[in-house]
Amino acid sequence: MKLLGAFLRLVRWPNLVFIALTQSLFYYCILLPSLRGATLDSYPNILRTPLFCLLSLSSLLIAAAGYIINDYFDLNIDRVNKPDKLVVDRIIKRRWTIIWHWILSGLGVLLGFYVSWKLDNWIVGLANLGCVVLLWFYSTIFKRKLLIGNVIISLLTAWVILVLYICEFRVDVFVDPVYHQRLSRLFKFAVLYGGFAFIISLIREVIKDIEDMKGDARYGCRTMPIVWGINVAKVFAGTWTGVLIGALVIIQFYVLQYGWFLEVIYCILLLIIPLCRILRKLYAASVTADYHNLSMLIKGVMLAGILSMIIQIL
Repeated sequence: MKLLGAFLRLVRWPNLVFIALTQSLFYYCILLPSLRGATLDSYPNILRTPLFCLLSLSSLLIAAAGYIINDYFDLNIDRVNKPDKLVVDRIIKRRWTIIWHWILSGLGVLLGFYVSWKLDNWIVGLANLGCVVLLWFYSTIFKRKLLIGNVIISLLTAWVILVLYICEFRVDVFVDPVYHQRLSRLFKFAVLYGGFAFIISLIREVIKDIEDMKGDARYGCRTMPIVWGINVAKVFAGTWTGVLIGALVIIQFYVLQYGWFLEVIYCILLLIIPLCRILRKLYAASVTADYHNLSMLIKGVMLAGILSMIIQIL
């Protein structure tokens, strides 16, 4: 039982639940309603529920493998930053962590290519393989580089949503103008939620770098707060927070034209106001605990953003 609990901590099970929730909500609340109609009968390669479940499982396996390889290479850093949460080499031997990484990565890639084969869309399988490669190089090289590691993680976070749109994109859809119109609607939602995921993840990654400065600096990492200083990192995160707040405000004026008052109220109360609070707390933060609390607040905003998909079917 102790070993199972350690393994679940190693693969960050709450984050995996978050990924599954994100993809499920986008599929059932955005994708299916956007494409619903008689025209679907003429497209046998649509991402139907059984294939969606396999695709989501593929994403979860690859993400779990990514968390494992990250902890594998970050062992020394984690001994400094979070010694009480260590799993690798304390409960699970390093040899087994690398074995589990390859098992989960391999299964995730195989499932991705199976879904690609059934959909006749090889972009998905190749992209999932690319995610595994990116996660490996992120853990070994890019995480210790200035900004590039943050951008990679943010792109992979956005990919959790964008992959569902990519599954539906193929050249022959342009033959059917009705399906093409519905796919265009799906594209707008994919960009909206994918963009939100990218920016909010980028903000959180930089704040986590500030939180983890002590261990990162000891082992030669060149993250933003180490290279440019904490103040510059805070300005960077604060600027992107301001950009996100501004973008959300602009979107509210757009959706008001359609009378989506519930969406506007939800966004103001659960996204814009909390982001303003995060911005204020960011500039007041001074100790590690402050940045940890900020990271948790951002996760709450991420969850609220994802749950907003439910409103689309109300």
